[in-house]
Amino acid sequence: MRTVGVEEELLLVDAETGRPRSVAARTLRYAEEVASPVEPPSGGASADVEEPPGGSLEHELQQQQVETDTIPHTDMVALGDDVRAWRDHAITAARRAGARVIASGTSPLRVEAAIVGKPRYLQMVERFGLTTTEQLTGACHVHVSVESDDEGVGVLDRIRGWLPVLLALSANSPFWQGEDTKYASFRSQAMVRWPTAGPTETFGSAESYRELVRSMIASGAILDEGMVYFDARLSHHYPTVEIRVADVCPDAADTVLIAALCRGLVDTAAAAWRAGEEPLPLSVSMLRLMSWQAGRFGIEGDLIDPETLKPRAAREIVADLVDHIRAALRESGDESLVDEQIEQIFARGNGAMRQRAMLEKTGQLSDVVADLARRTADLAG
Repeated sequence: MRTVGVEEELLLVDAETGRPRSVAARTLRYAEEVASPVEPPSGGASADVEEPPGGSLEHELQQQQVETDTIPHTDMVALGDDVRAWRDHAITAARRAGARVIASGTSPLRVEAAIVGKPRYLQMVERFGLTTTEQLTGACHVHVSVESDDEGVGVLDRIRGWLPVLLALSANSPFWQGEDTKYASFRSQAMVRWPTAGPTETFGSAESYRELVRSMIASGAILDEGMVYFDARLSHHYPTVEIRVADVCPDAADTVLIAALCRGLVDTAAAAWRAGEEPLPLSVSMLRLMSWQAGRFGIEGDLIDPETLKPRAAREIVADLVDHIRAALRESGDESLVDEQIEQIFARGNGAMRQRAMLEKTGQLSDVVADLARRTADLAG
């Protein structure tokens, strides 16, 4: 069974005001003073991996954020426990620095981002200017194992049309600099300013993929392979497909849902690739439009059907996605988890809907931040 690992970008906010605080260095220093919350498994899911990747709390681009990542898992319950353990680790360390941790695609309150002083990040400021200095966003990246780069590219070519659905379900960034953007995921809008971000054409082979990446780097427009910000890519560290389209979710259960859907998509696409089935003939222009629609409306409006290219209710498109991967979900044991968690999201709303509901209830963005902190810590239902 394929392993799955998750990276979450989390914001550090003032415990009193809810404004982002530049305390990443202190938070990480405090985190190092206690043991890792999760020990690498000695067998089972990752027994074939000598030194399992993942399992860390690290710097991100800005001093107001940290990133967690889990070890690879085959079991979604174990993955959820790992996600929560690393969140708890970050929360405990941040508390000592006078901060709280929130899982939100953007800061609801106004912020002046502060770049971590690593040479690579300073190079990015010099090269990309405001795009870098304003890049304070939180994503959820899901790594799903693949058997080879060719299988991975076969997967990338065949999941493109379903990635906007993952964005819609996870959308959790309606506010930017203290204002309602009218988007469910404004993080997705901030990301497209990067020259490599967004959907891709089909590649056909691992060599075609690698040649494009080499050409991008040789162009001088980007610094290195780490700046290939495709919605889904081959990881340049691990033998995985890395699906990068989702906002970070306040509820860990929603993170697990996104991870299970990603594995289902990879399993289904890999089987189609092995069978010689052609990818859907979707242009990058159409995929950009589909992603924009998902980021704008989330699950509250129409999404665009990847087969007919016509608008349909989000709930119907989500149901189509689950039907598309149902055999894989059943095989992995994730079918009930996915069905139940999707019902939960449509019953209570995704992150963006809940952020707006809290603002409507109290009229204070600081209350939105406080509610996000509670949900991130798994203290609210």
